[in-house]
Amino acid sequence: MPALAEWPDWPEFIASDVPPHEEEQYKEYKRQIVKEYGEENIRKAWLKTCEDLKSITLELSKRGSSVIPELQFSEVQDLSEEKVKELKRIGCFVIRGVISPAEATAQFERLKQYVSENGDSLYAWPANNPSVYRLFWSPTQQALRAHPNQLLVQRILNGFWHDATQTTSPDPLTYADAVRIRPPGKPFYGLGPHIDAGSLCRWTDAGYRKVYDSIFSGFPEEFDAYNLATRKDADQAAFEGSAHSTVFRSFQGWTALTGTRPREGSLLLYPYVGTVIAYMLLRPFFTPPKEDIMDASRWTLDLDNGWFPGTHKEDSQYLSRGSHPHLRLEECLVHIPEMDPGDTIWWHCDMCHAVEVEHSGQHDASVAYIAATPTTPVNVRYIKSQLERFLAGMPPADFPGGINETNLKGYLGERGIPNGKAGRDAMGFHLLKTPEAPTVA
Repeated sequence: MPALAEWPDWPEFIASDVPPHEEEQYKEYKRQIVKEYGEENIRKAWLKTCEDLKSITLELSKRGSSVIPELQFSEVQDLSEEKVKELKRIGCFVIRGVISPAEATAQFERLKQYVSENGDSLYAWPANNPSVYRLFWSPTQQALRAHPNQLLVQRILNGFWHDATQTTSPDPLTYADAVRIRPPGKPFYGLGPHIDAGSLCRWTDAGYRKVYDSIFSGFPEEFDAYNLATRKDADQAAFEGSAHSTVFRSFQGWTALTGTRPREGSLLLYPYVGTVIAYMLLRPFFTPPKEDIMDASRWTLDLDNGWFPGTHKEDSQYLSRGSHPHLRLEECLVHIPEMDPGDTIWWHCDMCHAVEVEHSGQHDASVAYIAATPTTPVNVRYIKSQLERFLAGMPPADFPGGINETNLKGYLGERGIPNGKAGRDAMGFHLLKTPEAPTVA
């Protein structure tokens, strides 16, 4: 049964929109990959991936949200190897009670007061339904990011990744992002099915493409979605654009400040991250047949067009029913389970996700965007820059523009960082003494 009663009017990406002056360059991107890996391997990977999708889409269409694992915070410190393997394979999960319901609710009230007292000075989008506030240093956000339970969860989730080079660490760093207070009754079209952490650069940046080496080599079943040794070198912002994250986030995350149910402005996810990202990466190399498009064997390897469906340099990677038919998005993009204040939802950085257009609830739906961010050389450089901007009250570099928050009523700045040394380390104060990222022994 489809998660959405009616599919929203999201773009479908069914015709090439490559600028004419870039067509040849886009073709060359494809030719270089095929030259490196071979036509036969690309075709083999395509057929394997589409075959795997048959069982995955069947399961998702039947089970819906129940596919997404749910854990209590008390369970997270003692996960079995088998449980971790399941969580990694699915790529998304709920961790409940990371913040107590009473504390989360109090922080929401604190946030609402902060927004109310500074309303004329704030920027929120979209203009017709202000929901996502370009706030980064409010007392609520600082308290939630540095909360000891939050940092513990992030350290554990960062530890799902491995790095044979031993140049990274699961020690969590605080990536400052915005906050959402979404009122009921108005549609929100801004975030249809998409994958963050770049778009065209997944194919064009040599370091990023290396992450998916096994996929392009014809062995998508061997793809390791948690290999930080290769991922740490990927340039997610190789092309300029405000939608890109410079920082590597091992898992993106929402921390619920209010209760949220499906159809109340909730999140939609597409589980089984490895197979879905493989399909997205291989899709641009093939042209569909005129009939029976679900038969992957009838698709033609085509290097004579420069189209990467749903891919624009400046944006995140978008997907749609028309451009990526084997995903059966209408049936397989599932709601996250009902969330209570203080619950968190985490999803792999390669995961397709979307935000519901509909909010038919009676109350605001509020979340803080808090991700799991490990210590890597790229992340350390960014966090140092972010800390400098924080001390000046300015937005982080990944969010250009915005306001100087030191002018806001109730602003606390450095005084608002809780959790002692752990909270300050996550913000990067300990890094001010070192020119580059520390090497992990």
